[in-house]
Amino acid sequence: MNSTQARHEAAQQKLEDLRRSIDNIDAALIYMLAERFRHTQAVGRLKAANDMPPADPAREARQVARLRQLAATARLDPDFAEKFLAFIIREVIRHHEAIASGKEG
Repeated sequence: MNSTQARHEAAQQKLEDLRRSIDNIDAALIYMLAERFRHTQAVGRLKAANDMPPADPAREARQVARLRQLAATARLDPDFAEKFLAFIIREVIRHHEAIASGKEG
């Protein structure tokens, strides 16, 4: 085997190792999101049972600020973290509205 082939094989092995790590992280993210949504659905049921609004803009603003700071500390783009959180919050509110209307599913 020549040096070019050896380098290519070493790079291919490193690529496979990195991708396995990414796959493991993706799995952990999915399980963490599922756990988060179990808790937010409990919040939605509590809000619905007590005639509280599905959305809480003040809390959302605090969460955005908190997550932006965490992202900066973790060296993740705070704008990306905010967009990701906004997507999650929209989904949570949608769930809360469905629970409040009796259409939880």
